[in-house]
Amino acid sequence: MTIAPPSLERTVGRQGNYAGVVTRLVAFLLDILFIWALYTLAAGGISVFSQLLSGHTFNLDDHQLAGAIVLGVWGFVYFAYQWSLNGKTLGDAILGIQVVQASGAPVRPTQAVVRTLVLPFSILFFFIGMIIIIVQRERRAVHDLIAGTAVVYEWDARAAHLRWLARSKAVGRTGRQHTQEDKPPDPGRGSGSGES
Repeated sequence: MTIAPPSLERTVGRQGNYAGVVTRLVAFLLDILFIWALYTLAAGGISVFSQLLSGHTFNLDDHQLAGAIVLGVWGFVYFAYQWSLNGKTLGDAILGIQVVQASGAPVRPTQAVVRTLVLPFSILFFFIGMIIIIVQRERRAVHDLIAGTAVVYEWDARAAHLRWLARSKAVGRTGRQHTQEDKPPDPGRGSGSGES
């Protein structure tokens, strides 16, 4: 059984709207996972490389202060660089959200750096930051307010719908007969179900 995608009106309508707290939180958790995974791989690589060159193992766990500093710098570079480059981190890209200026223009590098520097304070005051996102119309957290940024949905649902239509046509050329579930949703009906 094939499940029809939602109508264009329901999905395209999200593009450019302010991202909600759950989407932002999941994207942030994915970013933390990526930061930790890359840090762990790099630390393991340094340990192996050190063992090969000097015969001694260098382990960041034995040097906790140095490890914390390296992890902090890596986290800063991870967020600031990606936000200044295109307004989204890996987690943001997966969830289809993007950091922009409060006006909707692309985020400037200085705003990305300020946003990254203030981010730990938003995390420290997690509940206050989340309440601000929930009650404010623009869904801006503390670090967004200070940096002059906002987070919006940027996923292009129209392109995804066109890819779905192209895939549907390709299946039609293979000789398989289309069923009601294979038809794209009727934008006028909203749910995609209707009679032929």
